[in-house]
Amino acid sequence: MGEPVSAEQFHEEEGTAGWHVLYGGAQTVFPTSSFATGVEFIRRIAVVTDAVGREPDIDLRPEAVVVRTASTPRGRLDTADVELVRRVSSIAAELGLAPDPSQLHTIQIAIAEAEGVSTQDFWVATLGYQSLGGLVVDPLRRGPRMWFDEIAAPGRGRTHIDVALPNGHAEERVAAALEAGGRLADGSHAPDWWTLASPDNHGVDIAAWGDIDGST
Repeated sequence: MGEPVSAEQFHEEEGTAGWHVLYGGAQTVFPTSSFATGVEFIRRIAVVTDAVGREPDIDLRPEAVVVRTASTPRGRLDTADVELVRRVSSIAAELGLAPDPSQLHTIQIAIAEAEGVSTQDFWVATLGYQSLGGLVVDPLRRGPRMWFDEIAAPGRGRTHIDVALPNGHAEERVAAALEAGGRLADGSHAPDWWTLASPDNHGVDIAAWGDIDGST
């Protein structure tokens, strides 16, 4: 395991352009011309993982490959992640692929709990997830992770959706949500995050705080 790396330090490293630090680690989307191109891309990535000592999460689709790397389940980065990102970007360039951050986002579900009440075991049981470092996560990292926030108000718990985006795209998403009938419930934390509400008052946070200086 390498030395810890902050999001700001990650973006200062050479070879990390086009990658962003969202929930779960450093990640990006590489659009591909074909499914076969995506398969070849992944094959070449697999060749370098042993040398780096880090195996990324990879999502293959006919139109794109999503790559995510992190040294811990909570998404902390280290120098091995940086080296893997450099190598993946180099392989992408050899294949004529370029990252497209405009397609990148990560979703998290925030669970509000009454004071002294823990619902984590319930969510683990119903979703087939597991508890990990204060979060409840899909063991294969397919679905959104969940985090928990204690509230003093009694009564029924509440949930809202967190959508992590690259810094340079967060305001676009906020504007689109407002145009679609949403309202700004709290803008006091911008540009770190905006709290929006749907027309029927469901909450969504558009979060850019994790991707420090990752504005491109």
